[in-house]
Amino acid sequence: MPLKPTTESLNRAAFLRSLGLGAATLSALYFGACTSKQTDVAPNPTDGTDSQAVAKGNTDPFSGKVDFTLDLTLPENAKLKTAGQFASAGLIVVALTTGGKYVSLLSLCTHASGSLWYRASQNDFRCQDHGGLFETNGNVKMAPPTKPVQTYTVTVSADQNTLHITS
Repeated sequence: MPLKPTTESLNRAAFLRSLGLGAATLSALYFGACTSKQTDVAPNPTDGTDSQAVAKGNTDPFSGKVDFTLDLTLPENAKLKTAGQFASAGLIVVALTTGGKYVSLLSLCTHASGSLWYRASQNDFRCQDHGGLFETNGNVKMAPPTKPVQTYTVTVSADQNTLHITS
């Protein structure tokens, strides 16, 4: 049976109700994009615990060029000599990957500024808020983020006891 056009108007809420889409359903569809399924990411994403490194220099990219050093002989920084470990220095996270390479990223997710932590078991960085994943080169591995995260250059001293991180 063909529909006949009418002059009767229908407001948005009435239209959605006529489709059987209530507010709860629409909210779940809309806000569901910011959540991850438990099968996608582990609820406890780290293989260790984050710690605050002791740094000399600027660790805040919002107040100038990032340029700092980490003395790995200090107890607070010593875990960075172990593959799979990571530490935060201000707004920067530094990790020694399971492959033995130092990497450094801005510790704020590009989706909603959640904290990034290194996962040795997956060799990636995970956002604590919504489960977004980043590769060690800063590229997005899994949404919700769509933009890569800033990376920094890590230079290791000849004696392997100092890291120099720069932008």
